Amino acid sequence: MKQVIYNKIGHPAEVLFIKEVQQRALKSGEARVSILATPIHPSNLLKISGQYGISPQLPETPGTEGVGRVTEVAADVETLTVGQMVFLAGYSTWQEEVTGPAASFIPLPEGADIQQLSMLMINPITAFRLLNAFADLNEGDWVVQNAANSAVGGYLIQLAKKKGIKTINIVRRESASKALIDLGADKVIVDGPNLTEQITQSVAGESVSLAIDAVGGESFSRMVASLSYGGTIVCYGLMSMHPPVLPSMAVIFNEITVRGFWLAKWFEHASSADKQKTFAEVIGLVASGDLNAKISQTFSLDQIKEAVTAAGESGRDGKVLLLPNTP
Repeated sequence: MKQVIYNKIGHPAEVLFIKEVQQRALKSGEARVSILATPIHPSNLLKISGQYGISPQLPETPGTEGVGRVTEVAADVETLTVGQMVFLAGYSTWQEEVTGPAASFIPLPEGADIQQLSMLMINPITAFRLLNAFADLNEGDWVVQNAANSAVGGYLIQLAKKKGIKTINIVRRESASKALIDLGADKVIVDGPNLTEQITQSVAGESVSLAIDAVGGESFSRMVASLSYGGTIVCYGLMSMHPPVLPSMAVIFNEITVRGFWLAKWFEHASSADKQKTFAEVIGLVASGDLNAKISQTFSLDQIKEAVTAAGESGRDGKVLLLPNTP
């Protein structure tokens, strides 16, 4: 089978290559899964280039999630059947197949969009946790987020709309506004020096208790200044690569709380019940079509250099997916 490999840190398009390896025999309790679709996330590219919070164990195959079909099961496996569609979490997914304990594969409903299901863990669950775990939000409340046209931003807009929570969405260019309004955004604002004033005008005297930051730098500072008394800002990214400056006046006089969120740590510390409940809700929303993300391009494994180049382009409109078993 083919797999994507890198054995040194560097620019993804320069260090990734295809390697053919032998298929290994199944052990007791294991299943073999052919991978149908797997996304390329910014975190994947950052890890390959040595800019992520986890160092790779070289040589390594990238990838963090995907959808596949069971092609073989060990004689003692009763929980999965050949042909069943499953979700892969915790596997390196930029390869044609994976083999592992049958219990590690999550059964998925048939008939749902395979490409949408391939992305159901990283971005939808991040959006779900950001919206639900840091503030007690009620119908009609306001949330402000930057990087609103990112995959997480799009999922968050859809989740908030279903709960009746209103969103202020910050983007870097006016051309991104229409797509977000069509998705359900209540307000879209282009970032700039007067961002705080624009947020204040948008809510017309109502409070803003939660801000969600994936950019850092001045955008973070402007959102902090727009929060109401006792508000919270949650950081989950640093797209600008500029460290944020925390406005002391807002922290002192408005008692603003700054929190961080990293999905890997949530998986590490969350209870099994909490993880199962979150997965079940998100799988249901994605499978029903109530939660989706735009896909810009798909590539085969042999096109890995073109794929990571496309995924790293600024202004890209939608996710880039690998289809490992597509010629």
